[in-house]
Amino acid sequence: MGLEAYKGVYVFAQQVDNVLSGIAFELLGKAKDLAKDLESDVTAVLIGSGVKDLAGDLAKYGADKVIVVDDPELKEYRTEPYTHALSSVINEYKPEIMLVGATAIGRDLGPRVSARVKTGLTADCTVLEIGDFPLNPIPGKEDEQKHKQLLMTRPAFGGNTIATIACPDNRPQMATVRPGVMQKIEPVEGATAEVIEFNPGFAPNNKYVEILNIIKSVKETEDIMEANILVSGGRGVGSEENFKMLQDLADVIGGTVSCSRAVVENGWKPVDLQVGQTGKTVRPNVYFAIGISGAIQHVAGMEEADIIVAINKDEDAPIFDVADYGIVGDLHKIVPALTEALKAELA
Repeated sequence: MGLEAYKGVYVFAQQVDNVLSGIAFELLGKAKDLAKDLESDVTAVLIGSGVKDLAGDLAKYGADKVIVVDDPELKEYRTEPYTHALSSVINEYKPEIMLVGATAIGRDLGPRVSARVKTGLTADCTVLEIGDFPLNPIPGKEDEQKHKQLLMTRPAFGGNTIATIACPDNRPQMATVRPGVMQKIEPVEGATAEVIEFNPGFAPNNKYVEILNIIKSVKETEDIMEANILVSGGRGVGSEENFKMLQDLADVIGGTVSCSRAVVENGWKPVDLQVGQTGKTVRPNVYFAIGISGAIQHVAGMEEADIIVAINKDEDAPIFDVADYGIVGDLHKIVPALTEALKAELA
């Protein structure tokens, strides 16, 4: 069967405890853009037990069709039954593109499904677009350039370079996408989608893990991806103790403290608070970049913030190139003064 038989942009709509994860809506937003370029449609694949009622929410966020695989074996995420479910959908409906969130579940599921359906997978993507591959045609071989390919961009070598990857000879073109990178569209109330029920059948075997107990952990750190205001510190803050200044500022303005990769590597803050290509991608209303030089790996994780305020003693720091407001000076003097001024203003 030729590649032309594969049509449509598919999204794995992750749900946990019958609640759709935010990444499902983000992927649908990007899928709408890709489908428009391909003159195709968007299909969400919803896998679980008793999850059919969630199809309406997927329709509001851009799904033209929803394929529901509903079975008691799928109540909790387990690698083998979910792999069987998603790979069976791909083999049956033959999507041109399959997108999966780079969550804990998606990072486990995506590679196994790609191996099962014999295609490639680009992991942890930050940019997806439709274009020509190779990007620059080889002289004398212009006719070999393939059009309307999924170009998948991701950080490589620890975030020190950027790679753009294509999968021109196999289908579907598969990618896992980092949460927070893509933007979900505004919901369309009253939107409907064609709902297709599909069940490939499940025969438990020695590959099926038996779940004896589930204990939900309570994380002490806040989710920086949900914060409206982030007060982020870098190596220039100087020490773990000096982050107390940033916390004081965050407390006054109702913000959350985050940090750069260098801070995590120094052991000053946990990795859950790291912003950047090797951390989390954030889109707050206001982002304070304090003592952060502005390396491309960090900027890629926060440049979509509505307002960026940079404080750095180096007037040539790259962070000022993306900042809306910049203050050049000693952060150890500026941050406490800013905190007191805001405290008085907001009192």
